[in-house]
Amino acid sequence: MPSVSIQYLYHSGFAVETASHLFIFDYYLDTPRGCGPDQGVVSPAMLQDRDVVVFVSHSHGDHYNPAIFQWRRVKPQIRYILADEIATKEDVLSVKAGKTYPLGGLEVRTLDSTDLGVAFLVKADGLCLYHAGDLNWWHWNDEPEEANRAMARRYQQQIDSLKGESIDIAFIPVDPRQEENALLGLDYFMKQVGARWIVPMHFGSNGSIFDRIGHDPRTASYRDRILQISHRGQRFQISIP
Repeated sequence: MPSVSIQYLYHSGFAVETASHLFIFDYYLDTPRGCGPDQGVVSPAMLQDRDVVVFVSHSHGDHYNPAIFQWRRVKPQIRYILADEIATKEDVLSVKAGKTYPLGGLEVRTLDSTDLGVAFLVKADGLCLYHAGDLNWWHWNDEPEEANRAMARRYQQQIDSLKGESIDIAFIPVDPRQEENALLGLDYFMKQVGARWIVPMHFGSNGSIFDRIGHDPRTASYRDRILQISHRGQRFQISIP
């Protein structure tokens, strides 16, 4: 039974430790300086004795910080997988949406975001992880109805392409700014694809979204599989049957 360690680094940033890899997704908040993982700040000690792979879904400042490339000083073998819209002179694998990349003990499939960049489906160590980046059902009440309908179609098309995948852990945006629409993307994903564990993200410091998740009738069939995040640096240890 595989065991996975998940640490919340902030917003959409997570460190995921599997049997032989450390995956870091969408890390951007590297302050307070000098703090360590217990405060959600990646430290050099975290990177030692691990096969480290860093994923960046897109170039928005709340998902990407070029400071990640400093880690190469202490971990020369570190690998970076970035959406191809991110301009950098660093040695990275730039990935396009709608592609699959076999990388030796690791397979990465990309989806097209409904905002910018890509989402990641990562298979390694007998596990399947999905990190949505900004692929979400972004329904805004002040947007024209036709724009919201087009967004719904784009999101559903991408999520439908995941049908048949057996996803163990899914990191899904639940942005409180969307008000009553904040769970549209999560609910569609769970009803059409599903995952053994769900990790909410993209809520910043607004933890009220967990009250909504806990009381919304749409989540009743799967809310016991949703990790309840209370603070930056929080760790979860989960087993995958």
